[in-house]
Amino acid sequence: QVQLVESGGGLVQPGGSLRLSCTASGIIFRIYAMGWYRQAPGKQRDLVASITSGGITNYADSVKGRFTISRDNAKSTLYLQMDSLSPEDTAVYYCNAGVRPWNSWGQGTQVTVSS
Repeated sequence: QVQLVESGGGLVQPGGSLRLSCTASGIIFRIYAMGWYRQAPGKQRDLVASITSGGITNYADSVKGRFTISRDNAKSTLYLQMDSLSPEDTAVYYCNAGVRPWNSWGQGTQVTVSS
């Protein structure tokens, strides 16, 4: 069974940066497209960035040009570099498969952007 552990969140001021990490186990990480999702209070969980097994990336319009997704297959780890953060980016961030997410989700990592 897949296990996903997200980390790297925190409190940051508007305009700041954070780098999130997600370590996966129980799967052959390198063969899966992976994605970062986020869920703000009272809202649905949305996909914000994805990366294919071959490294092709895709971003939601709301984060394009500010967020960068990457992966290290040797470490079974997914990353999300977040720059120029705004209060609208405040949410719990999760990683999962980029296409047809698994039923098993990690605990997520809280990102709060506030002055």
